[in-house]
Amino acid sequence: MALQAGDKAPDFTVNDQDGNPVKLSDLKGKKVVLYFYPKDMTPGCTAEACNLRDNYRFMQKQGYEVLGVSTDNEKSHRKFIEKEKLPFRLLADTNKVMHDAYGTWVEKSMYGRKYMGTARVTFVIDENGVIEEIIGKVDTKNHAAQILKNEATAPVKAVVKERPAKKTSAVKKVKKAAPKKVKKASAKAKPARKAAVKRKK
Repeated sequence: MALQAGDKAPDFTVNDQDGNPVKLSDLKGKKVVLYFYPKDMTPGCTAEACNLRDNYRFMQKQGYEVLGVSTDNEKSHRKFIEKEKLPFRLLADTNKVMHDAYGTWVEKSMYGRKYMGTARVTFVIDENGVIEEIIGKVDTKNHAAQILKNEATAPVKAVVKERPAKKTSAVKKVKKAAPKKVKKASAKAKPARKAAVKRKK
């Protein structure tokens, strides 16, 4: 039977990218974002990881611990973390123990070919180890907003609004200064023309 919101999250002990065992029950008291993704360094998985990375500090302030899970090994996870500067741990579920427990090892299809692989699913687990939410339709570029209900994007919007104001004020200053220079130049030119006329006479 597939897991549902309100179910107890299956416990696990799986190594992270550095070979350190991570146990869900040891994280009791923290909210856990457990996100399953197909493969390290692929476009969709990179977009998802980077979005969580960019909002990681904000998520920590809200009390969340982020853990990524795939069937890639520890070495692959380390490369992915180093390349994208990911601040959270990635779990190497090479034996698919977690995948079996969470029902994320599924049959997939590409170009008519069927194969087994990781479903892109995120489990939001509360402080007591109970599944609070299951996100099956992941928006890889805005996944943090899906988890935090758009709160994670608030700081970014504030920064974007400030930039146009600085540019417009700079343009106005240039426009005001330009006519003054032109007036001075034309004022100097008038006496020179009168002197030329007198010489001809």
